[in-house]
Order: sequence, then C-alpha cells, then structure tokens
Amino acid sequence: MVQDQLLTRDIRDPRTLAAMAEVPRHWFVDDAMQGQAYGDHPLPIGGGQTISQPYIVAYMTQALGLQGHEKVLEIGTGSGYQAAILSRLCSQVFTVERINSLLAGARRIFDKLRCFNIRSKLDDGTLGWAEFGPYDAIIVTAGGPEIPAPLIAQLADPGRLIIPVGDQHEQVLQLLEKKDGQELISSLAGVRFVDLVGEHGWNK
Repeated sequence: MVQDQLLTRDIRDPRTLAAMAEVPRHWFVDDAMQGQAYGDHPLPIGGGQTISQPYIVAYMTQALGLQGHEKVLEIGTGSGYQAAILSRLCSQVFTVERINSLLAGARRIFDKLRCFNIRSKLDDGTLGWAEFGPYDAIIVTAGGPEIPAPLIAQLADPGRLIIPVGDQHEQVLQLLEKKDGQELISSLAGVRFVDLVGEHGWNK
C-alpha cells in the first residue's frame, strides 16, 4: 500500500509514511472486507459511512504538518483508522463521532492497538470539543457546506485545519491556516466524502 499508492504519488513526509505502514488497516474493516482493506479506494463501514482510501488519509494527514507535540481534534471518528494514524504523529488526539455503533467499534480497536493518547466522545462534531481546545490541528473527515465556525474558533494560532467543503456530491479539500491573527484558506484537491451532519453542517 505505502509503496504502490503513496510513494508513487505525492506523499513524502517520512512520519506520515511510517504511520501508514505501522497501523494495520484491515483491523478497521469488517471481516468480509479484509481482502480489500489495502486497496486504493474507500470501503463501507456501516451506518452509511466509509473508511477513506489510504491515499486520502495520508494526504490529509501530511497536510497538517505534524511534528509530534501537537494536540489534534478529529471530527468524524468513523472506523477509527484516521485517529489511529494521528495517534502515532502527535501528542493527543480528541475525536468526535455522532454514530454510537461506530464509536464503540473504534474504541475497541484503539484499546487493542494501545492508542492511549486518543480521547473520544459521542456528539455533534460540527460543534467541536471546546473543553480541550484550542487545538494545534483539526481534521474533518466528512464534507460540509462551509467550515464550521466553532472549529475555527477552537483552532490555535498558529494552527492548521483541513476539511472537505462543497455540496453533497463533491467537495474540495480546504486547508485553513491561522497565523498571527490571520486566516488563510487554500484549496488542495477535489474529493468526495460522506455528509458532515450537524448544527453547522448538513441536516440528517
């Protein structure tokens, strides 16, 4: 997976590559999907949600520019795969999921992998997790119509936030960088994610 899908594209950060090589992706999919776990495509995980293709996970992770000391907020725990990758690259991960069955499954895998620097909760992710903010980096793994204002408020200065923004059919990955009181937004790549559902996202 790392050799064929990441190194042959534009994933160059050695820490991201190491985390992608270390975390067993097949643990995060159903038994029936085990043979496809390392394919270059997303897979269903139940609840109308998906585990993103490995390249997109690596691309979004690399864009955060993590050095190891950061506190990271993830919106949309899903299978838990992205959070597990992040746990290898930063100090603490706080992840929010709105579907209880997915969160319960992810927590079991976090324990199995001994990812003791991940904290998770069931809630509306578009509201963030203000209790432990501000965050050095925020990653949103679902597509919304705009960047939720609570997430921008909970982003540290300096800090980086990555999120798919667009309609319910296709989005563009946007990177918001906060520095010296300024906010700079860059468009990175076209993507297609499941809906970001919540008060500052799409209705159910």
